[in-house]
Formats: sequence, structure tokens, C-alpha cells
Amino acid sequence: MEERTYLRWYNKVGYGSGDVAGNVVYALLSSFVMIYLTDSVGLNAGIVGTLMMFSKLFDGVTDIFFGSMIDKTHTRMGKARPWMFWGFFGCAATLIAIFAIPTSLGEGASYAWFFITYTLLNAVFYTANNIAYSALTALITKNGGERVQMGSIRFMFAFGTSLLIQTITVDFVKSLGGGAAGWRTVAIIYAAVGLVVNSISVLSVRELSPEELAEGETGAGQGSTGQAATADGKKERYSLGDAARLLAANRFYVIICCVYILTQIYTATLNMGIYFMTYILGNASLLGVFSMAINIPMILGLVMTPILVKKMKGMYTINLAGYLLAVVARGLVVAGGYLGNIPMMLVFSGIAAIGMSPLQGDLNALIAACSEYTFLTKRKRIDGTMYSCTSLGVKIGGGIGTALAGWMLAASGYVANMPTQADSCIRMLYFMYLWIPMLINLLIAFLLSKLKVEQANAAIEAGGQAAV
Repeated sequence: MEERTYLRWYNKVGYGSGDVAGNVVYALLSSFVMIYLTDSVGLNAGIVGTLMMFSKLFDGVTDIFFGSMIDKTHTRMGKARPWMFWGFFGCAATLIAIFAIPTSLGEGASYAWFFITYTLLNAVFYTANNIAYSALTALITKNGGERVQMGSIRFMFAFGTSLLIQTITVDFVKSLGGGAAGWRTVAIIYAAVGLVVNSISVLSVRELSPEELAEGETGAGQGSTGQAATADGKKERYSLGDAARLLAANRFYVIICCVYILTQIYTATLNMGIYFMTYILGNASLLGVFSMAINIPMILGLVMTPILVKKMKGMYTINLAGYLLAVVARGLVVAGGYLGNIPMMLVFSGIAAIGMSPLQGDLNALIAACSEYTFLTKRKRIDGTMYSCTSLGVKIGGGIGTALAGWMLAASGYVANMPTQADSCIRMLYFMYLWIPMLINLLIAFLLSKLKVEQANAAIEAGGQAAV
């Protein structure tokens, strides 16, 4: 029997456009906040990296909290949409504040201003918005194919937005006068765009009712606010601690968390590329060229992901094969970097991106399968808490990656605004931009070889009863 469909094309596109909003925040922060703080505000990269790490570690604690709150929410808008809608207003305000550190402040006050606003953005507002956005994958459709399509469309918007931000921002800041004032104006414009697009995304979909979500699931239903359904149909309340234990008991969830953390460390080190372009390749604007070389193939790969997943009857094979390709390609980027061959670096950066694209496109569907595994084994639905792993991985991985980059820059002897850097700094930039991404891809490929959640769900369902 053909699987029921829930969404029209405009629902999928509307949902996916939400990542435009998320990435005007994320791309601006991840690609440019460090160079803004070191070169426009005059802060030390090592201290900034340390503050980011502490902020992100605190941020990781709030992910499960907000996931649990989403599970316990019941409004006319649904569970996740209210959090997604209102959370972005805070994102916009704190994004502007981060890029509006008053130049009259002393050094200590500037660090404090950055830490407070950066933590509020990440630990509160972006967390609430992003977990809710991710959780919608499981709340607006039960169709596995639609979930993969939503993930692909979402990440096409994400990488397209990142491409645009990374391509235009350097020159955009210069056109607005440069310096701290230029960064502030750019942040205001990006925040306004994000507010509009986020609102459109929220209003373009509707959440299924608890009855619709439970339809067809034998022996279980989904409870209302703060409740999970047991195998005998009784409603059972669960605490934040109970939800955390359910997550820890799901080995596939743990693997996906690790993958998310590694992918964000990968991204954070690549986002330090503006230093590599400036001091090794001699042209900061090359960041946009490399962004195109990575993001355009990534978008093309995302277009093909739903077709490939359907053809291969699952996500496991295409994800693992893609990352093995990415490992080889990133190795050739390393070779091109040491040869000083920019075309070679661009070509193999693109091939690596194609290999990585299936996982980006189907990751939300994988998390939905992971959530289904918890339901099949424990007879409890914790979709919002389960999707907290997306924000948890983004925050912890991004924080660790950015902190490492800051520490390595400081340890290498980087001096802001100097036309040339010390040999120790040049060697460190090679390591950060070339070697770390390749090694991380190798680790991710290993983890993906263990991520057989689809097979586990199929085996449980074939057995006709929940596993214990």
C-alpha cells in the first residue's frame, strides 16, 4: 500500500525556507564573529575562544531542557511552532547586540558584553528556535519520503544562505564604511531578513494532532502536554531526567550526537578559512569562491538525495559511501593546499561536499527514525527531546571548534591586522584549514558504519513487538 502523503510542495518549500533565517544568524557568527572581534574590536582570539567554549558547554545543557519543554507544550499553534516563532525575535536582538559592542567600553567590559549576548543567543533563543524547527520534521508528516525531502530542501536553503553570506559579507561591510559600524549595520539587516523568513516558515505548515500522529501505531498513542504513551495505551508523565535516560539508552541517538558534534567542529575549522585566504592565499575575497565551490555541489547533492535514498531503499549505504568519498577528496584538498594549487583545492572541495550532502539531506529523517526506535523499544514518544540532539551537536561542536581555532591562533602567534604573519602562524593555518577537516571526515565515516537504525527498526517491527 502506498504511504500516505501529508504535505504539498509549498509546505515543503515553506518549511525549508526556515533555514534561511537560521543561517543568516549561524553563517554570520560562524564565519565572521572571530575576525570581527579580533580585528575590529581588538580582543584576543584565545580569550574569545575560551569564552565561546564555556558559553557552548552551558548552551548544551539547555538543549534537552527546551526539547522537553516542546514535548510538554500544547497550544493552538501546536507544540513546536510557538517556540520557533517567538524564539527568533530573541535571536535577532542578540545577533545585533553581538555585533554592536560599544567601542568606548574597556577591554574587560567588551569581553563581558560579548559573553552575555553570545550565551543568550545560543543557549536560549537560537536553541528554542532551532530545536522547534527540527522537531517539526516529525510533527507535520509521518511519511518517511516527505521527511527526507524536507531535510533536503531545508539544507538547500541552509547552504544557499551560507554561500550568499560568505560571498557578500566582506564586501558588504566595506561598502557600509567598514570597521565596527559596518559590521553592526550588516547584523541589523541580516536580523530583519531572518525575522521575515522565519515567520513565513512557521505559517507555511501545520502540526498534526496527537490523534493523527498516533494513527496506525498499534497499542500506543501520544499523550498531551508533558505525557508519553505506554504500550498499553495509558498516559504516563515523564520528567526531564526520564527523557535524558531515554536518550542515553538509545545508542543510535548517541552516535548521531557524536556525528553532529564532529560535523560542527569540521564547519568551525573551515569557517576560519578567512584567515587562510587572507594570510596564505593573499585574498580574503577568495572565501566566497571557496564557499561557492563547496555549497553549490552540496546543493546539487541535496537535490539528488531523496532519489538516491529511495533507490537504495534506505539512508545507510548512501551516507557511508558519501563520507568515504569525502575522506579521499579532502585528502586531495590537503595535497592541493601544499602545492599552492587553488583550482585543485576548489575541485576536490566540491567533490567532498557532494559526498557529504546525503547525510546533510537525510539527517532529520535519521533522527526521526531514531525517535521511532525509542518508541518501539520503550513505548514513549519524546520527539522534541530527541531533536534536541541537533541543536546540542551544533552548539557543542561549534563551540569546541571555534574555541580550538581561537586557541590555535593565539598559540601560533597571530597578530591582528598585520600584513604578514609568523611562520608558526602560517603552519597552524595549514593544519586548521586542511588537516582537521580530513581527519574529522574519517571519524564520521567510522561512526556512520555503526548507524544502522533503519535496520534495527525494521527488525523490531518484523518481530511484532517492542524490544526491551
